[in-house]
Parts: sequence; C-alpha cells; structure tokens
Amino acid sequence: MARLLEQYRSEIVPTLQKKLDGRNVLSLPRLEKIVVSMGLGKSRDEPKRTEAAMQDLATIAGQKPVLTKAKKSVAAFHLRQGVVVGAKVTIRGRRMYEFLDRLINLAMPRIRDFRGMDPNAFDGRGSYSLGVTEQLVFPEVRVDDVKFQQGMNITIVIMGSRSDEESRSLLEAFGFPFSRDQ
Repeated sequence: MARLLEQYRSEIVPTLQKKLDGRNVLSLPRLEKIVVSMGLGKSRDEPKRTEAAMQDLATIAGQKPVLTKAKKSVAAFHLRQGVVVGAKVTIRGRRMYEFLDRLINLAMPRIRDFRGMDPNAFDGRGSYSLGVTEQLVFPEVRVDDVKFQQGMNITIVIMGSRSDEESRSLLEAFGFPFSRDQ
C-alpha cells in the first residue's frame, strides 16, 4: 500500500473529522486524481520533441501519456484544428498517492530557490494547480537522457471539499509545502 494512502486512512481522516466537526468519513475531502500535462507548442517544428516529452512524462507518471490536439484553428497562433498541442496523464488510485509522495518529498525540494508553493492557487472548487519549469526535478528522469527541457502543469483534484480551506488542510496534512509569505 502507498505510504500516503496509509497515512490518509490512519492519521489524516481522524484529524479532519475533528477539525470539520465530525463529518462522515465519505464526505471528507480526499484525492480524486492528479493530472500532469505538458504543452508541446514547439513540437510542430521539431517532431522529436513530442517523442521526448512523451517518454519523460511516461517515466515521471508511470503510465502512458495521451496526446492532446487542438480543438479549433487559431490563425494568430499559426494553429490548425487537429494538430498535437500537448500530452497529459491522469493518475488515480495507488499510483496517485505514490506520485504525490514523490512530488512532495523528492521533486519539490529539488526546485531552484524553492520557498514553498502558492497557498492561493486553488480554483474555488478545491482543486490545486501548480507549474514546474523543468522535468529534471523528478529523480526518475536521467539528466543525460534529456534532450529538451520541458515544463509541466500538475493539477491535484480534490473531491468532497466544500471550500478551498478544506482542500488546503488536506494537502497540509499530507505535508504539502505551502509558503508562509503570501
């Protein structure tokens, strides 16, 4: 069993129940999924970028990514409908808890000038989004194998949360490093 999943069930649920006035266990905030995506805007000119990004994303997430295509043509961006614009992975279950554990304990401390994550990056429904500027912060990615540096967006979708504060308390219980400056 994943370490954070075990911690959620044994420590975090009772703590959240006390904090949220004894609500039912099933109505407490919990992780639903984590979506990791990469924009591949430059890959139109260089097809090898798409392959490299797909390989890095598969290594980081532990499962095969899906290519995302443009829904509409936009002349200002020189973009046509159906052109590959990104790649994404949706992680659920045990892998999700393992990925979150690696993100918090291994990847975030490796970010340059890291002072914590923005505590206000919630979307109003309880989900949290963050950006990572390069894939090299993840220890699974070998520096020697990286041909192109690529940033990524990570969205942590939280279910059962009535507010951003409840979601923040869940992520804090997992040990998520929020900055105290903001």
